[in-house]
Amino acid sequence: MDRLETMKAFVAVAQEGSFTAGARRLNVTPKLASKYVKELETRLDAQLFNRTTRSVTLTDVGSAYLQRCIPMLDQFEELDDLVKEKQTSLAGSIRITAPTGFGSTKLTDALVPFMNEHPKVDIELILSDSRVSLVEEGFDLAVRVGVMRDSTLIVRKLGDMPLIVCASPSYLDRNGRPSTPAALSTHNCLIDENQVDPHVWRFTKNDDEVSVRVSGPLRANSPGAIVRMAVGGQGIARSPLYAVEEGLATGELERILTDYQTDQFGLLALYPPNRHLTARLRRLIDHLADFF
Repeated sequence: MDRLETMKAFVAVAQEGSFTAGARRLNVTPKLASKYVKELETRLDAQLFNRTTRSVTLTDVGSAYLQRCIPMLDQFEELDDLVKEKQTSLAGSIRITAPTGFGSTKLTDALVPFMNEHPKVDIELILSDSRVSLVEEGFDLAVRVGVMRDSTLIVRKLGDMPLIVCASPSYLDRNGRPSTPAALSTHNCLIDENQVDPHVWRFTKNDDEVSVRVSGPLRANSPGAIVRMAVGGQGIARSPLYAVEEGLATGELERILTDYQTDQFGLLALYPPNRHLTARLRRLIDHLADFF
């Protein structure tokens, strides 16, 4: 039995947390995935998984082996990609995670021309407003909007993403239009819990900085949810430009405090430091940097 196939099966099952999901990812049957893993355990004379009727978890030996397997498999893929790149045709899969709102709009707009140019590259796009572990869940790339928190990942900045403070005209007509950041403390502010220190909004004007502690009737981990509540007249939002630009264009939202600058997010591409960049992933990151 091919050793690489057994290693691939082991990594897929470990990252997916089940033989069924791992087999689905490899496009094989669960029975065959189990056979591959068993063959690997026999060859290594070690138990890699603790198996019960409800779960599959890594043993200590399995966890250590997983950390070595992933970069080795990446190197084999890189060798294949070098040959494919010489033949001017990229092929293979790329697994990406991204925020729901940005991923379903701006990111998909960017992926379309890349996929048209490289039809043999398969994209698996998993959208979530919760941060996920790239290594443990088997992602090649994360595209995120915000500031970098996890220093263990390699980061490439794709572009700037300013934060915009805005509300619906109906809310502002009822409650007044704040002329200074300090006035926000008397308003309903909609809290995006993805942001660092979400209850403190920072502003700058003429090199003077001011921080305002805000509160309001809604907390959410999705910029899209914050913006829809703002459109509905529930309060003031501080959201990335991509989430509010349509509402600003249609007049459903009105920008406020335009004399002040607020925090600016980055549009970031992240990948694990122990992962060799395959030709297709390197090409995709370059494409995203050009696009944005």
